[in-house]
Amino acid sequence: MVNSQRDKRKIITYGPEALRDYDLFAYEWIDNLCFTIDPGECLDNSEEYIAIAKERFLEDGWDGDGAVELMWIPPFMFDGVKTDEFTVGVAVWHVKQLEDGISWILHPKNMFDNLLKK
Repeated sequence: MVNSQRDKRKIITYGPEALRDYDLFAYEWIDNLCFTIDPGECLDNSEEYIAIAKERFLEDGWDGDGAVELMWIPPFMFDGVKTDEFTVGVAVWHVKQLEDGISWILHPKNMFDNLLKK
């Protein structure tokens, strides 16, 4: 039996089309990829999500190289009411461009509006 807190199938709770409404930005550089997750470990239909993520990254200037992965942003990075949904954190879609190391991040709209300020 899988502990529900370790069940990767619970990370993504939306359909692939939701990625079309996500915001996107490029970041120089994310060099520790030890904490990325292959979307195939979380979704039976990961290729549908990856196809839309790639489309979005390409529209924004990505060169088309590198593996699309998930990165987890823990809940302690955000300020907000500690609901069950809030306490699981947020998974963002990430690809690191091979040529120059630029990371492309696809994330829910306004996600960074409530970053914890200490």
